[in-house]
Amino acid sequence: MCSFREMTCNDLFRFNSINLDKLTETFNPGFYLQYFAKWPEYCKIAEDTSGRPMGYIFGKVEGNGENWHGHVTAVTVAPEYRRLHLGKKLMDILEHVSEKTHNAYFVDLFVRVSNLVAVNMYKQFGYSIYRTIANYYSGEEDGYDMRKPLPRDVHKKSIAPLEKTRIKP
Repeated sequence: MCSFREMTCNDLFRFNSINLDKLTETFNPGFYLQYFAKWPEYCKIAEDTSGRPMGYIFGKVEGNGENWHGHVTAVTVAPEYRRLHLGKKLMDILEHVSEKTHNAYFVDLFVRVSNLVAVNMYKQFGYSIYRTIANYYSGEEDGYDMRKPLPRDVHKKSIAPLEKTRIKP
């Protein structure tokens, strides 16, 4: 059993164990604080019954016109809590905020091309690969831009195939 709540500044000192995964992107404290201040509704933490962090998600809303969308900046679950659908629940929260609060057209995220477990998980959640970003991760590895259309994108323009599917950042 777990509960979800908005992240606070104090959580920065509590979720280090979750960030030990080599595929989890970590950021400096100022980066997290900017998200907490600008997009608090997108920053959620999952805790077990004793208050121990199980996973978190944070993101933002950005873009203009039909490119107005929610963005998953990071989502991660502690190894001992994986395979419990916690990642799906966290993604559902962000998608709900994007749709109901911000009336976004789609949600996007970036994932390492080599992280096949995550790529396949996102595909199960309804995301598709929109394009490849060359050398997105520290100039060393390509990243996929994956997208999931929301109900506002009636014609699914946000996932329409592109002529050029590999771009430079």
